[in-house]
Amino acid sequence: MEETLRLLYLLQKVDSNLDDVEELKGDLPETVRDLKKKIAELTEKADAKQKFIDEFVASRNTADNDIKDFEEKLKKYKEQQYQVRNNKEYDAITKEIDFAEETVKTLTKQFEDFENQMSIAKSEQEEYQNTLNELNETLKEHADELAVVSKETEDEELKYNHEREKIVARLNKDIIGRYDKIRSGRGKAVSTIRKQSCSGCGNRVPPQHIMEIRRNDKIYLCQHCGRIIVSDELAQTANAV
Repeated sequence: MEETLRLLYLLQKVDSNLDDVEELKGDLPETVRDLKKKIAELTEKADAKQKFIDEFVASRNTADNDIKDFEEKLKKYKEQQYQVRNNKEYDAITKEIDFAEETVKTLTKQFEDFENQMSIAKSEQEEYQNTLNELNETLKEHADELAVVSKETEDEELKYNHEREKIVARLNKDIIGRYDKIRSGRGKAVSTIRKQSCSGCGNRVPPQHIMEIRRNDKIYLCQHCGRIIVSDELAQTANAV
C-alpha cells in the first residue's frame, strides 16, 4: 500500500503540472469546445430545416403538376360541352367541370401555402447559414490561436503525459477510478499534512489520524474534503518514476 500511496502522490504532481500547462492556454480550449458544440447543434437544425424545405418542394411540385393535369382536363371538358347530345350528358360534363375548377382552386391555394412556407423556411435557413459561417470563421481564429499555444507547450505535455502513463500502468484500475472521481470533483485528489492540517482544504487532522496516515498501510480520506491524504514523510521520499 505504501507504494500505491507514493504513486498516487506522484500522479497528482504530474497532473498538477499538466494543469499548469493547460492554464497557459487560457480559456481557448473551452472556447473551441463551445464553438464546436454550437456549430454541431446549428448544423443539425440547418439539416432539419433543409429536409423540411425539400419536403415542401416535393409537395409544391406535386400540387403544380396536379393543377396542370386538371387544367388540361378542364380544357377537354369545355370542348366536350359543345358536343353533347342531350341534357344528361351536359349535366355530367358540367359536374366534371365544376369538380375540376374547385380542385384547381384548392390545389392553387395549397401551392401558394407551400410557396409561403418555403419562403419562410428558406429565410430561416439563410440565417442559420450566415450564423454558421460566422461561427466557423470564429472557430478557425481560436483554433489557430490554440494550435500556436499548444505547439509551444507540446514538449512539456508529451513529457508529463508519458510520466502519467507510466504511473497509471502501475496502479490498480479501482484505485485510479477513485482518484479520478475525487479529482473531477475537487481539482486535486491527493493532499499532504501541513501543520497538522489537510493541505487541500486546511481543516485540522486529528493526531490519532495523523499517526494512522504515517503508517502508509491504507488509503485515508480527509473527513472534510474527501481528498486522499498522504504523510509528509512519504511525499518527501517520493521519487520520479
